[in-house]
Amino acid sequence: MKRLFSVLLFIPMILFYSCEEEEVYNEEEQLKKDIALIEEYLHENELTAQSTASGLYYIIEEHGTGLKPDIYSEVTVDYTGKLLDGNVFDSGPITLPLYQFIEGWKEGILLFNEGGKGQLFIPSTLAYGNKDQETIPENSVLIFDIHLQAVWN
Repeated sequence: MKRLFSVLLFIPMILFYSCEEEEVYNEEEQLKKDIALIEEYLHENELTAQSTASGLYYIIEEHGTGLKPDIYSEVTVDYTGKLLDGNVFDSGPITLPLYQFIEGWKEGILLFNEGGKGQLFIPSTLAYGNKDQETIPENSVLIFDIHLQAVWN
């Protein structure tokens, strides 16, 4: 009986210690992974993009000739958002103050003038990070085809 009791006490200890530790989110390491994924995507699709110090990659197809936004400008952007595998997760025009968008848009939209068009390749660290969104898995690199339609300063 003592032996059975000892075994029963020992089993939960084994299970407790054998559980995998939860991986700690490391933003710096995730950014490196995201940049590698973006660069691979650009290479495979024969695209040439510029990058910023934060890890945002962008292609400007048209700079635009209208107003240049600042972080407090209200903007109307027609966009299509997709994942690296091509799945579209959102689209449409949206009008909001620029400071209300994800970090990648806050930085990327400032590169265009009103009327500008292009693509933003946003690492997860400048988007939703390791948080699942309804249609966007955690740590997802996002691609946005954007057209900055209007700027109100």
